[in-house]
Amino acid sequence: MTRFSANLGFLWTDRPLPDAIRAAAAAGFDAVECHWPHDVPPRNVADALAETGLPMLGLNTRRGGPGENGLAALPGREAEARAEIDATLAYARAIGAGAVHVMAGVARGAGAEAAFRANLAHACDSAPDLTILIEPLNPRDAPGYFLSGSDQAAALIEALGRPNLKLMFDCYHLQIVDGDITRRLHDMAGLIGHVQIAAVPDRGPPDHGELDYRHVCAVLDDIGWTRPVGAEYRPPGLTEESLGWMARLGG
Repeated sequence: MTRFSANLGFLWTDRPLPDAIRAAAAAGFDAVECHWPHDVPPRNVADALAETGLPMLGLNTRRGGPGENGLAALPGREAEARAEIDATLAYARAIGAGAVHVMAGVARGAGAEAAFRANLAHACDSAPDLTILIEPLNPRDAPGYFLSGSDQAAALIEALGRPNLKLMFDCYHLQIVDGDITRRLHDMAGLIGHVQIAAVPDRGPPDHGELDYRHVCAVLDDIGWTRPVGAEYRPPGLTEESLGWMARLGG
């Protein structure tokens, strides 16, 4: 049976993060994850997690300044990128999160590759107790983002050789960029650190669109995936009114 994590970057955004955690527990989610909780005191988040019994799977490094989408692949910004990585690792430990997604940013070329590799090595070596995630983003939603496909991510992971560096397999982004989700899940099973879902192409609830998530969940069973799958979609209205898919996919 597939279990699900509520991505609180998109779900229950009408309330403070601790209350969103409580709402996710009341709705029957098995875990939570978030984007940028950094401005919320970690004790408030940790208390809500302890109260509900939900694990926090992960969070992102900050995006940077206005118009930026991460810092880790930006040449010349290494000190700033590592400060953000270190702060996010500290926050993750304070709330008991298991993973940190290091955001690459808008960049291209050999200098960006070198900066990203060096910053990822810093993150992995600084946190052997945590999973470090990298996530390819599609160019429609994230124009110019350095990491744009699963093959590129796999090559980075294999080149760096850190056992705690893993792929965030976001089915929404990778269907747009790569397609062939079934084969990619099988081929990359050993590299995957987290899986996320949303409808394609509108990023709505995972109950419509060009991906059949009943099939995707069956594939995840086939490859032995047992951890919660992240529901990272944009509800068309109130989050509670968008949750009918959970019963259909979780059985």
